[in-house]
Amino acid sequence: MDWGNVTAEDLIDALREVDWSSPPRPLSEFFSRFTVPKSSAKWNSRLKCNLYYYRTNYFIMIVLILGLGFLRRPLAIVAALLTALSIAFLNDSFAGTFSEKVTRTVRQFSPHLAAKMRPPLTPVIRGRPSAKRAIHICGRPRWVFVLMFSSVSFILWYVSCGLLTVLWALAIGLLATILHASFRTPNLKARLNTFREEFRAVWRNYSEL
Repeated sequence: MDWGNVTAEDLIDALREVDWSSPPRPLSEFFSRFTVPKSSAKWNSRLKCNLYYYRTNYFIMIVLILGLGFLRRPLAIVAALLTALSIAFLNDSFAGTFSEKVTRTVRQFSPHLAAKMRPPLTPVIRGRPSAKRAIHICGRPRWVFVLMFSSVSFILWYVSCGLLTVLWALAIGLLATILHASFRTPNLKARLNTFREEFRAVWRNYSEL
């Protein structure tokens, strides 16, 4: 994949559809080799490649920085978690995995209730879905949970007065992410991973024809 030609919108779409359940990269690999990019084009390509390859590591790092900033504000921690869930629900893979785990847990106590939490079936024509399957969480449209969690988190942000704290912590986390992604030299694993994701994208477009 030519990361120099990838736009910010393409990167956001890729992060939205990617599987975030994959484990983070080892710390020995995450903090191994750092070099200064030789040109702005190299820096642009390296930044996008590392943001995609180390996405789980960056997410954990930002969450840890936010957690340190909220040690004295318990309500702000709850608000941050709800905000993070609202954003995470926008990712198709996370929303599907979350719904499956909740449904599986509920099934142990109430199979009848778990049956109601299943997503509606998509009509199939000639062996293929008639339309793109909408994402449901626990049998409800995704936007219901996003709106609910966002509303509660907004109220908690207002009550805890922790918005300034989260802005500072988020700025530090994003700055640390950009610095690491700018100076971390992409290794062979990162390049092979991008080739694999490119093949999956091509195969997904081919299967939809």
